[in-house]
Amino acid sequence: MNDNPLLALKALGQHIWLDNLSRTLLREGGLQRLIDEDGIDGVTSNPAIFEKAIANGTYYREDLEQLRGAGLDAEACYESLVIADIQAASKMLHPAYLSSGGETGYVSLEVSPELAHDTAGTVAAAQRLWQAVGCNNVLIKVPGTPAGIDAFEQLTATGIRINVTLIFSVAQYEAVACAWLRGAQTWLASGGRADQLRSVASVFLSRVDTAVDRQLELLATAEARQLQGQAGIALAKCCHARYREIFHGPDFAALRQAGVRPQTPLWASTGSKNPAYSDVLYVEALIGPESINTLPDATLAAFRDHGRVVDRLQSGLPDAQSLSVKLAEQGIDLADIGDSLQIDGVKLFAVAYRAILSQLQASPAS
Repeated sequence: MNDNPLLALKALGQHIWLDNLSRTLLREGGLQRLIDEDGIDGVTSNPAIFEKAIANGTYYREDLEQLRGAGLDAEACYESLVIADIQAASKMLHPAYLSSGGETGYVSLEVSPELAHDTAGTVAAAQRLWQAVGCNNVLIKVPGTPAGIDAFEQLTATGIRINVTLIFSVAQYEAVACAWLRGAQTWLASGGRADQLRSVASVFLSRVDTAVDRQLELLATAEARQLQGQAGIALAKCCHARYREIFHGPDFAALRQAGVRPQTPLWASTGSKNPAYSDVLYVEALIGPESINTLPDATLAAFRDHGRVVDRLQSGLPDAQSLSVKLAEQGIDLADIGDSLQIDGVKLFAVAYRAILSQLQASPAS
């Protein structure tokens, strides 16, 4: 008998992906163990993850020196290093991709965050990375900014598989889902195959709680204190409710009939940032079908150790939907917070990206 709660999630229709990637994980067997023992069937990455991996990993040095010797600039060096990691991870996940019929088994690679407000630049970069990686079980990550959503629609219309990231509000999620419908319709109208399409929408959770709790703490009232630690979970439940309305309703009916998969909601930023909250808060409360949860290493280990598996994703929806009204009564607008967090998220990834390029531009390590 296996008591690993991570393995029980798939029976409820939820996939667990690892929110980390490094050459150490790949070469020392860490990722393969997570696949074999915990049922992990996907990987997400971002510039912050790769900044840490390249700065701290010894396995990059030889390749980096060769790339520098070839006269490549910092951005070309970065892409060469991370594409090799993405390809290696995609190979490990390929059995999951095949056994699920293309439902899962993906690894994500993000376009430069410097392009977050450049639709044409994002489209060009995503197409180039898609071709460079050359693996079917790869999702190119683009931001859920207005420019990124336009790029996402265009890329979907050409059959490229996309992970839309940095979603912080229901309004942002709805815009992404509707872009998926339009892009998929254009792809099919051009003669594209329905099974070529795949996408996920990454909704960030703990950052929302951090921002909302900060404002509630400033109010310093009993009513405000009672609302702390609820916004992230409520956001996920409300987004999943809209997912069900859109993808199980008339808007998606024709695409579903044609064989197009729904765009799956993915819970991101799932490590608890407030030590007062459970270290598996964003896992236990959001277990349920037709969803993906991407977990950092510490959260994955915590859930393996003491996670409780109960389908809760669709429970408590009325309370989740009423939270925005209660917060508005306290002068807190979740839509405004979502817009601010998206701007901040782009900036944070851009800082990490520039740090990588600066590091790669430096003289080779002795």
